[in-house]
Amino acid sequence: MAPRDVPQRDVPLTGVERFFDGDEVIVSKTDLKGRITYANRVFQRVAGYTESELMGAPHSIVRHPDMPRCVFKLLWDTLGAGQEIFAYVVNRAKNGDHYWVFAHVTPSYDGNGQLIGYHSSRRVPERAAIDKVVPLYRTLLDIENTHADRKQGMNDAFAAVVALLTEKGIGYDEFVFSL
Repeated sequence: MAPRDVPQRDVPLTGVERFFDGDEVIVSKTDLKGRITYANRVFQRVAGYTESELMGAPHSIVRHPDMPRCVFKLLWDTLGAGQEIFAYVVNRAKNGDHYWVFAHVTPSYDGNGQLIGYHSSRRVPERAAIDKVVPLYRTLLDIENTHADRKQGMNDAFAAVVALLTEKGIGYDEFVFSL
């Protein structure tokens, strides 16, 4: 499957939030490069894409511009260390709507113990947690956007997350579950 362009980047944001039921789970699987290899029907419906549009597409097809890049750095660093991660994520639907998820992402291994990709299960987040995450993400985005060099901005925002956790004396998982 060849990587594709992300077509929704040209679609304006609507400001409309989409929701899914609390008993539903959005599930996707990707290969090692983050290309989608599986997307359940809930994912397809909420994101507004067909299965054929999602297969082989980069998972960033649903990346919302209000999502700080440093959170994805944390995600990839954690997965790269062979660990699971939980995160609050705002995604962008095909039509420009957005939807929040509480994501649980894990490495996937084959029968020989070789890393073959990643599995993500996303549930409806608690609204109180989103209310706490939104200002934090705005602050991180502000840090990222103060630099002409996008990588430096991401690294500085990542350092701000580390400083926040150090100040609170907790690890990332404990922080996420405290929201």
